[in-house]
This record gives sequence, C-alpha cells and structure tokens, in this order.
Amino acid sequence: MNTRTRVLTGTALAIALGAGTFGAVSASATPAPESAPAAVAKKEEVKDKNFTTTTHLTIDAATRAAQASLEAAQSENQKVTVAVVDRNGNTIVTLRGDGAGPQSYESAQRKAFTAVSWNAPTSVLAGRLAQAPNLKDIPGTLFLGGGVPVQANGAPVAGIGVAGAPSGDLDEKFAKAGVDALSK
Repeated sequence: MNTRTRVLTGTALAIALGAGTFGAVSASATPAPESAPAAVAKKEEVKDKNFTTTTHLTIDAATRAAQASLEAAQSENQKVTVAVVDRNGNTIVTLRGDGAGPQSYESAQRKAFTAVSWNAPTSVLAGRLAQAPNLKDIPGTLFLGGGVPVQANGAPVAGIGVAGAPSGDLDEKFAKAGVDALSK
C-alpha cells in the first residue's frame, strides 16, 4: 500500500469515527419528541394491576435470624444448619454450625422452602400428608418439623429452616428463635 492510499484510508477512517461520535452525542443530547411513547410507567399507571410491590427480608435481617437460630441450638448443645430463603425459595443465607451433619445443609434449605411456600410451619404441613400424600413429591420440599415462615402483614416473605437436631420439634424451636429475633 503506497503512502497516498494509507493517507486516504486513515482520513476516511477518522471522518467515519468522527461522524459516529458526533451522531451519538447529538442523539443523546436531543430530547425525545412529545409524540414518542414513554419508556417509564407513569405514577398513575403503576397503581394498576400490571404491577405489584413485594416485601423482602434484607440480608442483614436474614443473617440476624440465622444467627439467632444457630445460637439457640448451640445453647442446647445441638449441632445444626440454619437456612433462610426469600419468598421465591432462593437462599439468602445459610449457616452450618460446627459439627453439623452433611445432610443438614440441604435439609435446612428444603424445610425453609417448604415453610415459605405454604406459609405454615413444616410440622403442621407434615400432618397434611395423611390427606395428600403426593405433597411430598413436589421438588425441593421436605415435610419434617424444622421450617417456619417469616411473615409481613400475614403474608410469607421468607422461610427459616433448621436441620440437624435429634427431632423436628427441636429444629422448629430453633427456627422460631430466628423469627423472634426479627421482631426485636
């Protein structure tokens, strides 16, 4: 490529880049015409049935609840795992206590998921299996005592699951200590 071709190619490239930059700056500086559709919902539109607002447990609150559950178990020399899940069953925090069994990790998460899904303690739900035994076939659930829902205005916003103590009653007692810590 000779010098003239290189100079012409470089000049053309510089002009193209300059035009593109100028166009991008001009486009972002130009206000949208009044007839353009709004990309953001107006305040009165937000009130309609197309949108919903939900309450979520913060990471700080979930951690405090999990820590309170773990401390309640440790005060009774129990080695447990505590899981806190959000309304959709996604894990927010899991604390595995020293010496907790390997099965307790998944069990705690599944108990928390089950409690928030049905907005009821898992010990109550376990009693429902006699009338509807196929409930236990729902993926991710565990119908053993130890899971409790966290509620805001009566609606479930999270679940706390505890696993590893010798009975579901103890697991549930420790999970309730986590819920109680949220009201302090």
